[in-house]
Formats: sequence, C-alpha cells, structure tokens
Amino acid sequence: MLDLTHHVNQIADAVHDRHHPGQRFIVAIAGAPGSGKSTLATELARRLTAQKRRVEVVPMDGFHLDNAVLDARNLLPRKGAPQTFDADGFLHMIRRLKSGECPVIPVFDRSRDIAIAGAVVIPDNCDILIVEGNYLMFDAAPWRDLAPLWDLTVRLDVPIAELRARLIQRWLGQNLSRTAATRRATGNDIPNAQSVIDKALPCDILLDGQPRR
Repeated sequence: MLDLTHHVNQIADAVHDRHHPGQRFIVAIAGAPGSGKSTLATELARRLTAQKRRVEVVPMDGFHLDNAVLDARNLLPRKGAPQTFDADGFLHMIRRLKSGECPVIPVFDRSRDIAIAGAVVIPDNCDILIVEGNYLMFDAAPWRDLAPLWDLTVRLDVPIAELRARLIQRWLGQNLSRTAATRRATGNDIPNAQSVIDKALPCDILLDGQPRR
C-alpha cells in the first residue's frame, strides 16, 4: 500500500507557513484523473484536523453535468472532459467560498454516476478548504479564472502509463469487463488526462504522484 506521509507532510507544512488562523484558506489539489487527488485530499484533511484546524474537502466532481444533459449535447461519451462540467457554477461557488460564505455544495456519487445537489454543508467555522479536481489549474477559459482564488496550489504528476493502469483498474472496480474497462480508460479518461497535462498551469507544489512506500 502506498504511503502518503511524505506528500501530506509537505503540504501541511506549507499550509501552516501560509495560513493565518481565522482567515479562509483554500488549498487546490489538481491533477489528471487517476492521479490520486481524492485520496491525498482526504489524508491531508485528516492530518490538519488532528492538528486542530477546521477543515472541509470540496470535490470538483459535484459539478458534473447530469447524464441526460450530456446525452442531449452528444457529450456523454466524453464525460469528464472540461466541457462536461458546470465550470461557471463551480467558479461561482469557489468565489463564494473565498469570500467567506458557507454554501451547501454538491458531491458526485461514482457508484451511481450522478451528482447529488445540496449534499455537504460547509460549516461556519471552517477556515481551511481542500478543493480537489482535474481542472483547478487548467489553462483554458473559464477554468484559468480559478487560479487567483487559491492560496496554495498542488499538482500530482503521474506518467500516462501509470494513469492508464490505474484508470483501467478503477473501471474494473465498477464491475466492467477487462475489455470494457480498457475501452473506457483509453477512449475518454486518457485523452482527458493528456489535456490536463498539456494545459497545466504552474503550481506551488509539484508532487511526483508516486508516494514513498
């Protein structure tokens, strides 16, 4: 099992160096699909909570457009690409969070392949937010407008070959056959991953995506 301790230590130290208690502080964890963003965000939140910080994780995936909308736009086979998210809605939410508001946010249920509105309430006393998603530091409109809103940016950099293996395994975990899992990964996930890599904006912390064992 991979040990995230080194990565979590590095980010937590940067948070403590930059954050002034009582002020809203937003960490962005960006990277391609399958790079480990969700796992890293969860472990970082656990560490900061243990250090008496008030933390909430905010996944970008709650802003997936519904499958019915994607189907009507002939985008369902490209689900996960930049144009299959409510990017403007996500940007609006991050601006609200940055201003100190505490909106109710949506989350994505991967097992049902749907976004669930109003699923998480950001507490009034939450001063550190960990946002994770593919396009948080993405050099295309309107995504690039997010960059000035982050207080600390982190990128997980994983080779395409490793991403391919992880993404196939993800679909196998959803009970797809090996053939179907490979087709889903290589036909959509990998092109999305390559787009994230090709249009990446510089981040404060670059992690190799291969945590120490």
